Amino acid sequence: MPGLTTLPPFPDNVPTHPLLVVDFALLQAGDEDEIAKLWKAATELGFWYLKNHGADLEVQEMFNMGAETMALPLEEKLRFEQGDEGMSFGYKAAGANATDETGAPDTVEFINVAKDDALSWPRTVHRTYPSTVNARMENTIAPFVRKALQVNTTLIEIFNAKLGLPEGALARRHRLEVPSGSETRCIKSPPRSEGFSEKTAIGAHTDFGSLSFLHNRLGGLQVMVPGTETWQYIKPMPGCAICNLGDAMTIFSGGILRSNLHRVVPPPGDQGQHERWSLVFFTRPENDVILEALTNESPIVAEAFLRAPDSSVFTTGQTAKEWFSRRVKLQRSKNRKGPETWRASRGTEHRPHVA
Repeated sequence: MPGLTTLPPFPDNVPTHPLLVVDFALLQAGDEDEIAKLWKAATELGFWYLKNHGADLEVQEMFNMGAETMALPLEEKLRFEQGDEGMSFGYKAAGANATDETGAPDTVEFINVAKDDALSWPRTVHRTYPSTVNARMENTIAPFVRKALQVNTTLIEIFNAKLGLPEGALARRHRLEVPSGSETRCIKSPPRSEGFSEKTAIGAHTDFGSLSFLHNRLGGLQVMVPGTETWQYIKPMPGCAICNLGDAMTIFSGGILRSNLHRVVPPPGDQGQHERWSLVFFTRPENDVILEALTNESPIVAEAFLRAPDSSVFTTGQTAKEWFSRRVKLQRSKNRKGPETWRASRGTEHRPHVA
């Protein structure tokens, strides 16, 4: 996979949205100004850059694992396909998911490895994986998963305090030893020159879980800034991860924390001539946790719930596993019956028509 020095620069003539840069080392030290900056990002856009996270070496090795896996013959990768029943773990081929109501297929392939499988290796919790994944499970994947969990757990503890929740309230919903949908994903997107210039790589969505810890070297990620109807690029910043909140944290907080709409398109400018690789770790609640606003545990959340224009968003009646599986299953192209299938796959976003 190409290094940073071999890639063309991000163009300066496309609409971008600036993100706040949050210093993870300062968060760990309890710096109140840095915590306030994180809180501002989390409640206004739901996206921010994170520097000094300490995972750069693990990230590079994960990209190597992804390249080795994607180089396998397609028939071998398909032996470990996710399937159409709502499981996310495993391989997803390009075109297996819809990107909008019309059923337009996505253009990315990726490999998802469950947190539970990585940390329990060689014991299998959810499923088996390709040989290239198994070969790196102990020395590459598990170390990255642990680093990502350290980052996301620290952020969750900060949000717990800012929301006025009892100590450990969110942590008890994200226990390490309890099965969940938490997973790491390595994604390969084709270059624009292969005929995908106008196609969306990953359709507009909010993330399914609690927190996402993302690494990419080329542009393509876009956000729809609240109050607008236009997409803006998030420019990759060397040395920084991009973090964002998912549906679960929006629901737990009664809407205080923002799970924002985003999508992935071909990289802009000359960057579009290259394969785009990205790596993300998704922290998600334990499978049996009910997704609902924690109104009984925090007066701050209770007040936000009462002020919400539509409080039904925060009383889903679904477990985290049900929420996750529904969204995964109904995005699969083979499960499509019509536009209603795409609509039924939506999360906390309020503009399901946006692609």
